[in-house]
Amino acid sequence: MTMAVAQSGAGVDRGRALRWGAALVALVVLLPLLALLWTAAQGSGDLWPNLLRHVLPHALGQTLLLVLGVGVIAGIIGTGTAWLVAVCRFPGRGLFEWALLLPLAIPTYIQAFVYVDAVHPLGPVPTLIRQVLGIASPRGLWLPEVRSLPGCIVLLGLVLYPYVYLTARAAFLVQGSSVLEAARTLGAGAWESFFRIALPLARPALAVGVTLALMETVNDVGASEFLGVQTLTLSIYSTWLNRSSLPGAAQIALFMLAIMIGLVVLERWGRRHLSVANVGARVRPPARRQLTAGAAVLAIIGCFLPVLLGFLLPAGHLAHMAWARWQFTGFPVSVAQEALNTALFAAAGTSIALGGGLLVALAGRTGALRTGLVPRLAGLGYAVPGTVLAVGLLVPLAAFDNLVAAASSQMFGMSTGLLLSGSGAALVIAYVIRFLVIPVGGLEAGFGKISPSLDMAARSLGERPRGVVRRIHLPLLRPALGTAALLVFVDCMKELPATLMLRPLNFETLASHVYAEAARGTYEDGAIAALLIVLVGLAPVILLARLSRPTQD
Repeated sequence: MTMAVAQSGAGVDRGRALRWGAALVALVVLLPLLALLWTAAQGSGDLWPNLLRHVLPHALGQTLLLVLGVGVIAGIIGTGTAWLVAVCRFPGRGLFEWALLLPLAIPTYIQAFVYVDAVHPLGPVPTLIRQVLGIASPRGLWLPEVRSLPGCIVLLGLVLYPYVYLTARAAFLVQGSSVLEAARTLGAGAWESFFRIALPLARPALAVGVTLALMETVNDVGASEFLGVQTLTLSIYSTWLNRSSLPGAAQIALFMLAIMIGLVVLERWGRRHLSVANVGARVRPPARRQLTAGAAVLAIIGCFLPVLLGFLLPAGHLAHMAWARWQFTGFPVSVAQEALNTALFAAAGTSIALGGGLLVALAGRTGALRTGLVPRLAGLGYAVPGTVLAVGLLVPLAAFDNLVAAASSQMFGMSTGLLLSGSGAALVIAYVIRFLVIPVGGLEAGFGKISPSLDMAARSLGERPRGVVRRIHLPLLRPALGTAALLVFVDCMKELPATLMLRPLNFETLASHVYAEAARGTYEDGAIAALLIVLVGLAPVILLARLSRPTQD
């Protein structure tokens, strides 16, 4: 009896510890947002009217036009290609099924970096076109200006459409053949079946994919700056660093955060009352429609162009520039150090994010969390752009440093100086907050596949809770842990806005090196670093291609 009571008390203590630990993780995510409110309130009374007159109107207009344009392009390309590979049969369909994901390997700022170099009047693309057309002078050939708002919209759409493609393709595959067959028996043609049946049913998935693409659009800073588009993200960066106004940057960040919240609310609204259930033992995948010769050619072109423009052309030009630079100077020593910096910081952020995600997911598994609020708050960081997160982190980090320095001076007579502010720790914290949603969601899904009966069986055999986690949960969660680790690592490696604003002085990563070379116009010097980012970025694309492959074809 005494032992049972002791075990019950230990279980209560363990549940309380998990609950408080998960709450602490959520508090760390919320702290920058609370600090952002406090920082914005410190601005002088005339700061906000100045922003309203001179900064926000233009930046907001550019941002809204960019978001609208990217949403339209990503939605059309992603939905159209997803429909073709999901329900149509044509030569090369199996190849395009995974090749359409390749643009995800190229960050938006590298896409802009490559296209600015490739299509300038003396670049390889205009030169090739002039040679084919027999035009001698560069002024004799007109091409659309890449450094413009339309150019930025097209380039971001070509990189971000896979978010829509992934969710739309999954939605089309799970709709089942019975729905489309019923429409055909009622006389609906292919186009009518798509617009009146398949597309409305896929609206929840499309809303998720488009929202993810728009979040990445709002978070972008490198591509918009290279292409001359003054977005809210870029305004935060310039207001803080160029005008030395942290409250002004915080006020713009709050305005931008409101837009992100609006995107999330819009996504939820788009999915309201749109849950679709399939009744039956197993959903039969849709029967693929054999396209005619002409339609098959159009389908091949429609699937090939996004891959060509979104991956093959920029990756090929990047590889050519990197090879030319390698032959001229060899592998730069600075790039090797930057690659090491990138790997170390990304690994640190990944390790801490996995630990925090496991803590939150484990608290939910054991019932220590009474609601799903804590996991949602822990995953809130992904909706916060890197620039907004960087501004919000400054105040709590500085407060912690001042507190430790004051305590050290009082107790030991010496100041510790800055421990977190301006150090690599600040950047790692930003990585963890921004990408914590990946391990939280992945591990919650992994726990969902582990039967609770395994836990009860282990406990009935005398295994302690820690032993259950170590000997049962962790081995079974290994695929989810590996997937989350890979995704977080690559996202940390590619993250540019937070890296630019929080990295220590005289510290470079591959992303910041590419940005610096592009800002100077020396694109060739950043080619090797950019190519390394793209090559590492291929790993999660390959993983996504394997995970999203249907079990039946």
